[in-house]
Amino acid sequence: MAIVTPLKTAAEQQLVQQYADSKAALPGGPAVRALREQAFAGFEARGLPHRRLESWRYTDLRALLREARPLAGAGVATAAVEARLAALGLEGLRLVLVDGIFAPDLSSLDAIPEGVSVQSLAEALAAPREGLDRVLSGPSVAADDAGLMLNTALMRDGVFIEIAEGRELAQPIVIVSLASGEEERAVFHRSVVLAAQGSRATIVEVSEAAGAAAQQINAAIVFETGEESEIQHVRIVTRQQAATVEVQSLLATVGAQAKFDSFALVANAGTVRQQHFIRFAGEHSEIGLRGVNLLGGAQHSDVTLVVDHEVPHGTSRELFKTIAGGQSTGVFQGKVIVRPHAQKTDGGMKSNALLLNDGATMYNKPELEIFADDVVCGHGATVAQIDGEQLFYLMARGLPRPQAEALVLQAFAGEAVAFVADENLRDWLMREVEAWLKAREAASEVSTV
Repeated sequence: MAIVTPLKTAAEQQLVQQYADSKAALPGGPAVRALREQAFAGFEARGLPHRRLESWRYTDLRALLREARPLAGAGVATAAVEARLAALGLEGLRLVLVDGIFAPDLSSLDAIPEGVSVQSLAEALAAPREGLDRVLSGPSVAADDAGLMLNTALMRDGVFIEIAEGRELAQPIVIVSLASGEEERAVFHRSVVLAAQGSRATIVEVSEAAGAAAQQINAAIVFETGEESEIQHVRIVTRQQAATVEVQSLLATVGAQAKFDSFALVANAGTVRQQHFIRFAGEHSEIGLRGVNLLGGAQHSDVTLVVDHEVPHGTSRELFKTIAGGQSTGVFQGKVIVRPHAQKTDGGMKSNALLLNDGATMYNKPELEIFADDVVCGHGATVAQIDGEQLFYLMARGLPRPQAEALVLQAFAGEAVAFVADENLRDWLMREVEAWLKAREAASEVSTV
């Protein structure tokens, strides 16, 4: 029988060589090394994700990455990096990654609260720890994703956070990931958050570029939350170069009677793929996934999620808002799986998009896979333009059209931001939304002169 060997693109060949050259120096004991080898073998068999794969249909990574950039070296705390950190304006325990490498000198390690342990992922991978490979793997629904396989194989560093049983954190833990360089590089990093029973915390991720060069970023964060815990996760991807390609993976395993909420804001980025792999590991838990995408120019934002109801009495809610102008593209692919024994599941999924002009595009693909009969599940998706009656109402009261549009769009995005429980974070996110709208308003006013 003939054996068909798929041709590798230039980028795939370069990635194979990069892994071969770097794997001996990557951190991790025997179990982690075996996990890396298994992941890279899976990636090599599949190659970069492409449009023939249903879950990657709208974000063809093989076409986007014509060449694999050199792997980033040790992060450098440049003046631009320090300036971005100073301008961030977020309170809490700050943990900084520069080009994917943990930077303790830039982090506020003296502010680690009692009951919280923090170390670099490289240190955690090198130390003997039972079950670490299982934690890193995340939910089983993520097992076949080639983008995540590549991250597993090449992850160099990140942060490893453990929150003790019953511990309630008064301020967020803020993980800031900055791309520093003036040269194009590939960055692979992963962070892990283990939240014990009854703990309560807010984890914030910020991904920005301090340098002028476009980057290829493949990042992941893994959550394991114990029973009766309450974890809020907030991510913002912003201030990236137009040619930057960023894949962000969220893997969460949620225990019984727990609550896990995640919110993501994408604004002023290049091409961003956010993928969520979420597993209910215990009964009577609540999970909420929400976000806002603010797109212009040729920007592209893909939100793909899989929520796996493995057990009964689980509640999940998904709400994503997209505002797309210029020649930008928004994507929402949501799948909720209800396993045969997951009775009394309550799931609701919604994607709403506003297209600001004819050149913008939105793809919606919500799915339900239900194998149980006593459930309440539904989904909805809308794509529209700004309501003309709302604009007329505002303009009739003296507002110029750009300001009227900004008010309507602010309210549209605010419906999703309102689910962020932390008031300070909610205000910070709305300021980011307002800054994007003001920049759009200013551009509209210039174009009409």
